[in-house]
Amino acid sequence: MTGAAPFGRRTGWAGVSLVGLAFVVAMLGTTLPTPLYPKYAVQFGFDELVTTVVFATYAVGVTGGLLLFGHWSDQLGRRPLLLLGLALSALSAGAFLLPGALGWLFVGRLLSGVSAGIFTGTATATIVDLAPERGRARAGLVAAAVNMGGLGLGPLLAGVLTQYAPLPLRLCFVVDLGLVVLATACVLATREPVERARRPRLAPRALHVPPELRAAFTRAAVAGFAGFAVLGLFTAVSPAFLGDVLGQHNAAVVGAVVLCIFAGSVGGQTQSDRLGLDRALPVGCGALIAGMVLVGTSLAAEQLVLLVAGALVAGYGQGLSFRAGLGSVAGASPADERGAITSTFFVVLYVGIAVPVIGEGALAAGVGLVPAGLVFAGLVAALAATALVLVVRARD
Repeated sequence: MTGAAPFGRRTGWAGVSLVGLAFVVAMLGTTLPTPLYPKYAVQFGFDELVTTVVFATYAVGVTGGLLLFGHWSDQLGRRPLLLLGLALSALSAGAFLLPGALGWLFVGRLLSGVSAGIFTGTATATIVDLAPERGRARAGLVAAAVNMGGLGLGPLLAGVLTQYAPLPLRLCFVVDLGLVVLATACVLATREPVERARRPRLAPRALHVPPELRAAFTRAAVAGFAGFAVLGLFTAVSPAFLGDVLGQHNAAVVGAVVLCIFAGSVGGQTQSDRLGLDRALPVGCGALIAGMVLVGTSLAAEQLVLLVAGALVAGYGQGLSFRAGLGSVAGASPADERGAITSTFFVVLYVGIAVPVIGEGALAAGVGLVPAGLVFAGLVAALAATALVLVVRARD
């Protein structure tokens, strides 16, 4: 049979493109609040510690989504889980549109986290499933790029709308709801690549790392933890750094700066395959150290250019180390345990995106943003250096 595939049957690169667009929309929604945190702080009267706790609620949701729903798409099909993730994304936007209470920020962040937890694994698997057989490796890179691209576009979209359009705290979420509708249509237009299990097994999977993999897992996890801590810093605290330290209150500029770290991550992930796993992880650790030096210097010298450079370099290091670490862990895992081991790896990463940032917020409340930022940069650099030492020792 020839001609265009009917609605609901798109596969190949056409299907990849449709699911990729839905992936961008889902991840974009999770970072929309980033440039709005200073305005929320004024409206609700909270400090930097509360900002970081609101942000970290997202990581709790992601972890819960990964543990509870991460394997459901293997049992129930990819499309039902993608649609569930988009529904939760819409509910998250709705929570941010509700007026007047700090509690709705926590609800919105939790829902967006669960949505991201579902999409992170399910959309990646769907893209790989739908790609032509010879393009599976390329499809994996596409999935990683649209994931980070969506995360980076969220702050930029929200920043531009907040700065230059009416309804500064609400319009971006109205736009997001429209994008979710479009993303839903994209998912419905693709073919279901997985056959539903006759007896679905939906019980949560336990975190697990076999003893023979723990050394390699530790090296990858330490580097990944450091890289995701940097992502947490820029998506939770950079608006306060830019406003209170550098005097930059333009929300569009805040969004553009946050975009830089995710753009750097996409570049690092792209280069990871070219460097190979053995080189990408140590190079990524080195770039993370260099990026943290630039970030710390930018705070001490109050220089926006250095902060942007630090975001790009640290993002590049995060992308290299993340993709190399994930590749090494997944490649060394037994096929029947790969899902559980990979989920454990992602849980460590999302602990990294939340816990250090809360610590930074608590320290900032006591000693100020600049000293807290310098301590944070030093600790992340130390973690990256630890991972680098572990990699070098493993080679010897």
